Amino acid sequence: MWIDTHSHLDAAEFDLDREAVYARARAAGVTRQIIPAVSRPNMAAVADLCRRSPGCLPAWGLHPIYTHQPDDIAAVRAQIEGWRPVAVGEIGLDLFADHPDFAAQEQIFVAQLELAREYDLPVIVHSRRAVDLCLKHLRRIRVPGGIAHAFSGSAQQAQAFIDLGFKLGFGGAFTYSRATRLRQLAADLPLSALVLETDSPDIPPAWLPPDARRNEPCELPRIAAELARLRGVDTATIAAATSANACAVLRLEA
Repeated sequence: MWIDTHSHLDAAEFDLDREAVYARARAAGVTRQIIPAVSRPNMAAVADLCRRSPGCLPAWGLHPIYTHQPDDIAAVRAQIEGWRPVAVGEIGLDLFADHPDFAAQEQIFVAQLELAREYDLPVIVHSRRAVDLCLKHLRRIRVPGGIAHAFSGSAQQAQAFIDLGFKLGFGGAFTYSRATRLRQLAADLPLSALVLETDSPDIPPAWLPPDARRNEPCELPRIAAELARLRGVDTATIAAATSANACAVLRLEA
């Protein structure tokens, strides 16, 4: 059993063949996918997908790279009350992408952390060039752990997330030979702290050809095999550990 802890199977890139992509994932043993919402309009698409696709589980949240309105927080609250998610997400801070108002981005992040604390839910945190800022808010607004999505920070930042009850999401990015620092982290961090993700259709692994860069959840076992190779263990060990870690932090049945 594999758990893809971050998949955007609802994305437009899958509109023409979503059912086939889902079937390939199931055939590869990816029996569960966490589908994070990214905006208020997107929550309906995530809900529809999860209703129709066994094993697809929603997270409700507002992604930092989109423009949101303050009353969108009320929509997240309504979604949580109508369908309790596995997490509040995808939320966070992004200093890489152009954003018209970082103060508003930060305000939305803080409001969603407060929702997660209120409803006793873990969070799925997006952080680009903002790891320390995210950690600052997570130390102040304590939530029941979560996942640091697409983790790419330092060993010290990894430990800070672990100390706050978080798991670290690893996917296609570490499969590139040039990603030496990230590969070292994948090899050295405690296996008990790692979960697997694809971020489909984004962050394609190294082996996908340049003319077919759309990532899919079915790539997860091969990503896991690369992690196993780096750590010097068998793939079954990675499957058991990362699935158990995901179940623990997201409170899923094993």
